[in-house]
Amino acid sequence: MKLHEYQSKQLFSQHGIPIPRGRVAMTAAEARTITEELGGRAVIKAQVLVGGRGKAGGIRLAGSPEEAEELATQVLGMRIKDMPVRKILVDEAAEIQTEIYLGVANDRAARVPVMIASVEGGIDIEEVARKDPERIVRVWVDPFLGLREYQARNLASSMELPRQLWSEFARIASGLFKTFLDVDATLAEINPLVITHTGQLLALDGKIILDDNALYRHPGLADMRDVDEEAASEREARKYGLSYVKLDGDIGCMVNGAGLAMATMDVIKSMGGEPANFLDVGGGAAAEKVAAALQIILSDENVRSILLNIFGGITRCDEVARGILMALEGVRREVPMVIRLVGTNEEEGRKILAEADLPTAASLNEAARMAIAASRVEAVG
Repeated sequence: MKLHEYQSKQLFSQHGIPIPRGRVAMTAAEARTITEELGGRAVIKAQVLVGGRGKAGGIRLAGSPEEAEELATQVLGMRIKDMPVRKILVDEAAEIQTEIYLGVANDRAARVPVMIASVEGGIDIEEVARKDPERIVRVWVDPFLGLREYQARNLASSMELPRQLWSEFARIASGLFKTFLDVDATLAEINPLVITHTGQLLALDGKIILDDNALYRHPGLADMRDVDEEAASEREARKYGLSYVKLDGDIGCMVNGAGLAMATMDVIKSMGGEPANFLDVGGGAAAEKVAAALQIILSDENVRSILLNIFGGITRCDEVARGILMALEGVRREVPMVIRLVGTNEEEGRKILAEADLPTAASLNEAARMAIAASRVEAVG
């Protein structure tokens, strides 16, 4: 679950990280009022859960309340990566001397959180990581001990920050790590953390991604989810407890088990196809859940064929087969479908599908080849 910038910065502030004064506005008139309260200069920032706002024109500097109202009108009418801008953050403008990147993520290989910093902060931090990786420094943090002050000072020293800022940087780094732990985040970053012309450190932008599996421990954070920013298919998937991510391909995938789903997508790509989604129905999927998953896949107009790869352990293959038939009863689109059923009650499942004239495959490779061929026929047709 992604948080908006203003939500992330509110959490940062609660952990002692300095942020600019500002508020969220839903209208241009509100933006003008807030700018007046801030002294007449402000930054107008689109609040959408996608990257690239600055390059798309979603971040603008206003030199007066009147200009803030004009710019807010423009930004509120934008779409950034097909996401409509419904709200803006009006922040106090800052005179920037230096931009720093500071973030925390999970290092799965090391099995501990890692704090990452770079004096090359800003909108092109990804390019820095690719072209100039030595400009990025890292420290691995024991979650039981937390970020130690010497680790934060080592980061500051490695980035050659002015020595008089080391203590303040250490407090901010510690606050960021505490935020990361307290909200069960998978990512918490400040980009940029700036040194202002007066020599102060200030978190101008923030991003937090929460672990959905831990939201039951944070009902207040769960309420911060912006459902308007989500695709309808993702909202529907969450309702049924499905793991779903839309992709850009044309072969719909429905699999039980995240590892098997990734393997299925890899096989499709290795044979020249492109998966349209990641969808894991999980273990013990009942017919109703399978039907919902299939409806979600079919709601994607780019899907030209569907590959169902089910390993029946906890999940019974006959239940999956009934779910497929249940889903097809209310489907208006006719999309070629290839099904691979292996495991518990696989013969019963295949029999149910055969009686409905639905094709099955004996192996994943065979199923992938059939699905790719069907998608190409549909594309030509």
